[in-house]
Amino acid sequence: MKTVLLRLAVLVLATVTCVAGLPVPQAGAAPAVRYTNPIAERRADPHIFKHTDGFYYFTATVPEYDRIVLRRASTIQGLASAAETVIWRKHSSGEMAAHIWAPEIHFINGKWYVYFAAGRSDDVWRIRMYVLESSSANPLTGPWTERGRITTPWDTFSLDASTFVHNGVRYLTWAQQEPGISTNSNLYLARMGASPWTITGTVTRLTVPTLAWETRGYKVAEGPSVLQRNGRIFLTYSASATDANYCLGLLTASASADLLNPASWTKSPNPVFATSEATGQYGPGHNSFTVSEDGASDVVVYHDRNYRDISGDPLNDPNRRTRVQKVYYRADGTPDFGIPVPDGATPVRLRSYAAPDRFVRHWEYRARVEANVAPLADSQFKLVTGLAGSGSVSLESTNFPGYYLRHRNNELWVERGDGSALFRNDASFSQRAGLAAGSAVSFESVNFPGRYLRATSGLLTLQTATDAQGRTDATFVLE
Repeated sequence: MKTVLLRLAVLVLATVTCVAGLPVPQAGAAPAVRYTNPIAERRADPHIFKHTDGFYYFTATVPEYDRIVLRRASTIQGLASAAETVIWRKHSSGEMAAHIWAPEIHFINGKWYVYFAAGRSDDVWRIRMYVLESSSANPLTGPWTERGRITTPWDTFSLDASTFVHNGVRYLTWAQQEPGISTNSNLYLARMGASPWTITGTVTRLTVPTLAWETRGYKVAEGPSVLQRNGRIFLTYSASATDANYCLGLLTASASADLLNPASWTKSPNPVFATSEATGQYGPGHNSFTVSEDGASDVVVYHDRNYRDISGDPLNDPNRRTRVQKVYYRADGTPDFGIPVPDGATPVRLRSYAAPDRFVRHWEYRARVEANVAPLADSQFKLVTGLAGSGSVSLESTNFPGYYLRHRNNELWVERGDGSALFRNDASFSQRAGLAAGSAVSFESVNFPGRYLRATSGLLTLQTATDAQGRTDATFVLE
């Protein structure tokens, strides 16, 4: 039985530095990231690209399906308030005149390219893939040239083109309906041709939606996006109808494999990111990846809704929102996306300074310190304004909103707030510089000054920390 989750509002602190005689965090540890969701209302299929000029560029599907928009900012959070520019509008008739979907912006060989899907005015569902090009340094202000349609082996429904480079080779991946296969769309991969709007050579079918979670409402595999880490290529994709059933699947290949060999890819048997009733997030999907401002963390960018029930066709519901959260990695190097976190400040994890492979987590409502935490959300907390006020902080469970880390008989539990003064005080702490490392953190009890959260024999306790071991046990790194 799962324990309550801890949702903590995010304060960004750096990973601890090496100090003689003290432990050093595991390789792969990265500082916490701090964002507030959603990043953008009424923006679906989001794509955020971090360029070498120091700016993040953001584009997404607008609910009117009639134009391509672009924002830029020096931070991911800054995109929320950045001015939005329309860089292209649909044609009045003919091709590229309807269903302007899923734009992605990339910088290739010194020029900007936007990949997008569009239908015809006389057949709005005749969706095909198209490309825009700009040679301007600032793609928000420069002119854009239409480079036309991406030609694939079949003249069929196709969309969601994305591109990546691996081992010096640029690839295009996309979704398409293949003749003879009774699905809405499958995923494909090919080498990019002489120009960024052509492909060449073998076209590889990567996956066909056949599993129950891929075929709810529609048989869909779409929105591919690539993450390259830890000697592997991870390709996420979206599956099922665009309502609360929408979710992310994952394909994995070795970085040394032939990516155009279908046998190189393994499909995860279950979705890796899906609706969470606990956090009130429904139908997460059509993601992209970017990196945090310090370059230390991967960030998944996606859309979802904050309600389940939709009247009519989900594609006519305008309220998909752009959201972001940190990607964590398991001990085996595979990504762990966890669950779509609650709206507001993104949560963090508390890594033990004394045992760098272990994190604070809840299990059967008891707070523990363990390695290889599953599910991830059991080890995510939101740092919120302290229930006791006075500059204190409280740690709220991510997967059990309204539950907080509180001490009782010097043991730490995750319990629902009851509104009492005793609970508010028991669940409030003063955040201090780490007792064993100033770049880390320690949490001192508000109503028992001098007692700190401590990792002791695999459990989280409230104790004094007067010697070197105590100070180390009472120090945590926010990730």
